[in-house]
Amino acid sequence: MGYIDVSAISLTLPDGRPLLDEATFRVGAGKTSALIGPNGAGKTTMLRIIRGELAPDAGVVTIDGALGVMDQFVGHGDAGTVHDLLIQVAPARIRVAAVALEKAENTLIEDETERTQMQYATALADYADAGGYEHETVWDQCTVAALGVPFERARFRGLDTLSGGEQKRLALEALLRGPDDVLLLDEPDNYLDVPGKRWLEQRLRESAKTVLLVSHDRELLARAADRIITLEPGGAGASAWVHGGGFGTYHQARIDRMDRLDELRRRWDEQHEKLKTLVANLKVKASANDGFASRYQAAQTRLRKFEEAGPPQERPPAQDFDMRLRGARTGKRAVVCSKLELTGLMKPFDAEIWFGDRVAVLGSNGSGKSHFLRLLARGGSDPDPTMGHLTTASEALAVVPHTGTAALGARVVPGLFAQTHAHPEFVGRTLLEILHRGDDRRPGMPRDAASSALDRYGLVRQAQQAFDQLSGGQQARFQVLLLELSGATLLLLDEPTDNLDLESAEALEQAIARFEGTVLAVTHDRWFARSFDRFLVFGADGEVYESDAPVWDEKRVVRAR
Repeated sequence: MGYIDVSAISLTLPDGRPLLDEATFRVGAGKTSALIGPNGAGKTTMLRIIRGELAPDAGVVTIDGALGVMDQFVGHGDAGTVHDLLIQVAPARIRVAAVALEKAENTLIEDETERTQMQYATALADYADAGGYEHETVWDQCTVAALGVPFERARFRGLDTLSGGEQKRLALEALLRGPDDVLLLDEPDNYLDVPGKRWLEQRLRESAKTVLLVSHDRELLARAADRIITLEPGGAGASAWVHGGGFGTYHQARIDRMDRLDELRRRWDEQHEKLKTLVANLKVKASANDGFASRYQAAQTRLRKFEEAGPPQERPPAQDFDMRLRGARTGKRAVVCSKLELTGLMKPFDAEIWFGDRVAVLGSNGSGKSHFLRLLARGGSDPDPTMGHLTTASEALAVVPHTGTAALGARVVPGLFAQTHAHPEFVGRTLLEILHRGDDRRPGMPRDAASSALDRYGLVRQAQQAFDQLSGGQQARFQVLLLELSGATLLLLDEPTDNLDLESAEALEQAIARFEGTVLAVTHDRWFARSFDRFLVFGADGEVYESDAPVWDEKRVVRAR
């Protein structure tokens, strides 16, 4: 077992904005600690500093033990194979040897000279010395557990054939089964269905590894984390506050902390005012009587040292979101599905969704939930070419093969929140530019109005940042803003809370409650699902049915009625 010791880490961004301010915390041996905080507070940056990928301006990180890392979007968007993904999360020595071996193999295909053959033989020997062939037995266990097939059958399978949940499960299996003592997991629960999240919670509780994870899943935090580390933004950057208990006691502990900070500041202000009053009084007396001169100088010195020591830590500023998902009235029937079957994913089903319904779409990964939302985002089975759909989806939104029909009601304008945040049309463009200039599907808006909208979503400081440079949570908030500006009357939300911080998720829940329109949300967020009143379940047996309560198991015993 190892540990992580982070001491006084400070970092200023290239644009001059302070991000971290003497953040200090420790992850003890064999413990699972959760790193939380507002989107953009520096959580992913802190993980990059801990892993040695980014150098801080000041401070030291000490790690005892071998380090394994899983990035937030591990495997996502890669055109590689299962083998490539497993190499990404392999122990460092095996990873380096595997990359060198693959390079030597590719070179040998193009050039079979004696020199390249010798390079290939050396790479084979290095891979064996690093323990690569022995580690493939671990990979075999991982592919069987995550994909149901042995490594030799899965190794050349393209990552684009795996769901996001399957990719995450595979990477987690490899890290939790691997030899690394210390793990850094950035959003490990994203894309996992609820059975997958329960599996992760159980494995984290059982594991003897030291784990630092970033997550916004409130259920996972409550069930798996031994302690909570919060990055709290301030004027000089974010500092770290550590709650030594679990998430169950976190909210009350944070309220108590804020009360203590307020009380300490109140006492400091009172003492400061008393000292200034004392100095002022003694100045008057000293001007009239030289006997008070020494007392006046002593009071001045006392006040100067008091001010140099500075006030106690201020209460971290609260996030202030104003999500205004307005919507509008539509026909009574918002969505009508008749004998709808997404090819190869589920059995035909009928469904009627009425104006104003809040429907949570549940089911295991790969059951067709996201395809269902994409079909509706395209306007249903017979899209109206004049309808303003595809409001936040990528330009590459594909046709969804299906039989049967899915029809949208009168004046229903769908807006899709994409789970993967895939927006190739936004790459390299700043948030202000996207809103101000618009594009083929979105009208532009005045710069002042665009800045005001970004400010309401806590994104005004990122106005000049490119979309692809934002954190996952900031991208998610921007997508919600696009939904607001689109005029959508049917919100199609695909895992909207996956990357949102706790306060943003609560703000979204409140905005949905006020929305005048219809909402369908695919979610594996058990906390978020409690705010819905209808549940459409995509069962593992291919049946789609409605339940009066959330159904999280992959298989059901009795159909809910």
